[in-house]
Amino acid sequence: MRTAVCPGSFDPVTNGHLDIIKRTAKMVDKVIVAVLYNPNKNPLFTVEERRTLLGEVLKEIPNVEIDCFSGLLVDYVKERKIDVIVKGLRAISDFEYEFQMALMNKKLSPEVETIFMMTNNEYSYLSSSVIKETCKFKGCIDGLVPDKVKDALIKKFE
Repeated sequence: MRTAVCPGSFDPVTNGHLDIIKRTAKMVDKVIVAVLYNPNKNPLFTVEERRTLLGEVLKEIPNVEIDCFSGLLVDYVKERKIDVIVKGLRAISDFEYEFQMALMNKKLSPEVETIFMMTNNEYSYLSSSVIKETCKFKGCIDGLVPDKVKDALIKKFE
């Protein structure tokens, strides 16, 4: 059974994230969407809130599992016996950072492969940060995040 991980902070999950996850789910037997707990960041949503939102918006895809982790991704991948890391790319600037991380992961764990997947053009400008800022100042985020995420964002900024 081939298993992939789509790691990220997902604070919040966007339609760009969902595009990558759904396409990955078509290519492998199982996708683990792994929410990163990073103590150096100050997220809007807790890890559990992000996990719950992901579970709600991905519940229709039977081969997707939602999990959380902290620490090194390669350690998580080894522990869960994951075959491949899938990283979404929006632009060249994403590639530079993700390429560096992939090389470091390869150094730490040579058996782990990383696949880069370009997001759909429709979502190439989206980031969780842009979504949060737009929502905070009451801008329209329709079509950029699932409705459940939109509702949760609005509630956070009330």
